[in-house]
Amino acid sequence: MANAQQPMRGQRVAFLATDGVEDIEYARSRAAAEQAGAEAQLISIRSGEIQSMDHDITPANRYPVDRTVDQANPADYDALVLPGGTVNPDRLRMNPAAMDFVRAFFRQAKPVAAICHGPWSLVETGLVEGRTVTSYPSLRTDIVNAGGNWVDQQVQVDNGLVTSRRPGDLPAFCERMVEEFAERGRARQKVTA
Repeated sequence: MANAQQPMRGQRVAFLATDGVEDIEYARSRAAAEQAGAEAQLISIRSGEIQSMDHDITPANRYPVDRTVDQANPADYDALVLPGGTVNPDRLRMNPAAMDFVRAFFRQAKPVAAICHGPWSLVETGLVEGRTVTSYPSLRTDIVNAGGNWVDQQVQVDNGLVTSRRPGDLPAFCERMVEEFAERGRARQKVTA
């Protein structure tokens, strides 16, 4: 059972990322979920380790992959996080299994959080249509062309979808991500109780 200090206790959160993920966006959002009591797993398009980057240019850290998208079942997770970096979501959106993984969370009405270039996966899957989202400013045209309403603000929440613009927004992003994931988790517990 979740408590005030660990409102996500008992939840499993999938972090979908591959080589080129922006280090701070992955590491800080994962730390926020884990500090809130969630079990976090790195899901990727290949096994082994992924290479994170600082500002898309400088190699940062390597992270072990827990499961590939082919091995992971979205039904086993309570929420999904899509960190950015320019290269990471560009590689992910070219992988049909990764995009099917993202779609499954929306079909199952589970919360999703995406920061910076992470919303590219939402564009690729057609999941921004009719939603209000924010992202790194260069994605504005992509989001609008995909039928979404783009706004320029630190964090935007639209029916279980949490989005933010850039690494500087991480404090607000992480706070709202934890709040939304915890709230949605409590609502699911009440339905199944």
